[in-house]
Amino acid sequence: MMTTQAKPFLKWAGGKSQLIEQFRKHYPTELKSGLIKNYYEPFLGGGAVFFDIINHYPVEKFYLSDINKELILVYKVVQKKVDKLLKLLENHQKAYLQLDEMDRKAYFYDIRNEYNQNRSHFNDNNRLSEKAICRVAQMIFLNKTCFNGLFRLNKSGAFNVPFGDYKNPKIVDDSNLNQVSKRLEQVNLKIADFTQLEHTVTAAKKSFIYFDPPYRPLSQTAGFTAYSQNSFNDKTQIQLAQTFKFLNAKGVKLMLSNSNPKNVDKQDNFFETQYADFLMQTVSAHRMINSVGTKRGKITELLITNY
Repeated sequence: MMTTQAKPFLKWAGGKSQLIEQFRKHYPTELKSGLIKNYYEPFLGGGAVFFDIINHYPVEKFYLSDINKELILVYKVVQKKVDKLLKLLENHQKAYLQLDEMDRKAYFYDIRNEYNQNRSHFNDNNRLSEKAICRVAQMIFLNKTCFNGLFRLNKSGAFNVPFGDYKNPKIVDDSNLNQVSKRLEQVNLKIADFTQLEHTVTAAKKSFIYFDPPYRPLSQTAGFTAYSQNSFNDKTQIQLAQTFKFLNAKGVKLMLSNSNPKNVDKQDNFFETQYADFLMQTVSAHRMINSVGTKRGKITELLITNY
């Protein structure tokens, strides 16, 4: 085991780093005893649960996916081209930190505009060309310097998070990115919808899947489901529950996170209805996404398992 552990390198909406200690209490016993050989995570995001598992448990194969092609490109470049990526990030950090606030803001929007202008004709998740590495460096730069570290796209697919006024953002973390790159050597990465798991999971009884979908909004105005251009509404949540049931029937160990509607409506039984046959527990979390600072308090989130 590596002495320095890899950790999430992207700030991501709904990231699970704060919940890992609670999650460990709910992992399947087969993971802890070494019986789980394959780990799948179809909503990769910042990957906090993946990093915890690869750092601490003897899983042999990892299958990570996300429908967000920009996100998968980032992981692939870190996996295979980390040295070139680090050089570009160092250039961004050096150029950015020497500027005053007004010029930093201009630099940010210049990078954001270039990133968006290139998106429509960019399709390079396999060759990992120089343009791909440059694009990933831009994405990481924007992630470290935008407001709240969000990844949000508008309806036309453009990254639209505004400038974040951070005094000394750490744009490049070479030590961690090198560790992440080493960990990713044993990982299969692909752009995929969660439904593809129904056809791709092998050795079901030796497999563990963690689902971390875009959360069901707690109110009409609280929704943040646009991690990609595809919306994740109640119809999609129901489809996910059906996939959960299908994989359960095959014997796969399953764990799923989601919002707890009862934080705002005690009568909302949406998840109790969808996951009636499974164990539903709660974990304590901080609400990180809210424009009103006073409303970023402790809430509970759901953790649903089939064991």
